[in-house]
Amino acid sequence: MIESGRPWLRRSYGYGRLVRLSPVILTVVIASLAYATPPELAFSRLLPAAPALAAAMWPVLPTVLLGTACLLLMIGLSLVFPDLGTWWTCGGIVAVTVAAAYGSHVRLQRERTLIQVRLVADAAQQVVLRPLPHRFRNVEIESLYLAAAAEARIGGDFYEVIDTPFGVRLLIGDVRGKGLPAVGAAAAIVNAFREAAHGEAALADVARRLDASCARHNAAHPPEAPMERFATALLVEIPHGGGHISIVNCGHPPPLVHGRRSVRVLEPSVPSPLLSLAELIGDHYRSDAFAFAPGELLLLYTDGIAETRARDGEFFPLTAWMRRQPPTPPRDLLTALHHDLLRHSRGSLDDDIAALAVRLRTP
Repeated sequence: MIESGRPWLRRSYGYGRLVRLSPVILTVVIASLAYATPPELAFSRLLPAAPALAAAMWPVLPTVLLGTACLLLMIGLSLVFPDLGTWWTCGGIVAVTVAAAYGSHVRLQRERTLIQVRLVADAAQQVVLRPLPHRFRNVEIESLYLAAAAEARIGGDFYEVIDTPFGVRLLIGDVRGKGLPAVGAAAAIVNAFREAAHGEAALADVARRLDASCARHNAAHPPEAPMERFATALLVEIPHGGGHISIVNCGHPPPLVHGRRSVRVLEPSVPSPLLSLAELIGDHYRSDAFAFAPGELLLLYTDGIAETRARDGEFFPLTAWMRRQPPTPPRDLLTALHHDLLRHSRGSLDDDIAALAVRLRTP
């Protein structure tokens, strides 16, 4: 899995260090101005701002030490400029430092709680989006997951790849909704796929098993609104012999194939029902066969990619972008997609994103 945001974090590392030192810089600037300007300007009265700023990013002890340093600076200034109103400013520094120390303590407690929540979220993500091997026999596979927010770790997007007696079977999909309810539905679908992919010879029957699992999950955990929780999904089967692939498309964006001469969009002949809606509109799941030659690159993705917007509202032109890509390994393709999505959206994604890149090697 390729994690989001790493190139941006490397570039901002030096800037982050400067931000962490900003309380010290502020203290030095205020003290210098207080010494270098007439006492009527009273820049020394700004010294309480330094420990207040430190509380937002420092632990308790450094915050208290900075407040103490500001207090000593104020006393030193009073020796040079006797009419500064020293005791009022010193009282302000002490009061702000005490409040800042308490605020720093509360912030650290909340950060520890957030870390624990993120660890639980990471564990939940490993259930739904477990790391995939880079190769299944003669099939190369790479995965990509981007969270819509930097704090997010899990969402309703899901994927899975399993080597079965019928071939390598892939699943990618998107549960409508956000948060833990969407994660629970995604986990139910993925777990059903892990069982059904080995037991069902027909890909359409695998889709029926997924629909039943999603419906059972919704019955056990009713959504807040009627028909709110359903899922789009795409099931792909790559036979061990190669030459073609079978696809069941349950209302999901069609995959793309980067061939030697062109990019093909693999549209279904008849769309299959979305998962959890088959009981309402019938379980008419249909499998379509498409040519897939060694060396060609198959891209499966969720709608968050095609719906990624620039600031002017323009959607990410995925098909046109795919046509511009040279023949490349799956990992390089997803790395380029990762960077271009962040560049197109200026680092502000509106939806979670998942993608699988698959290439069939010559046996």
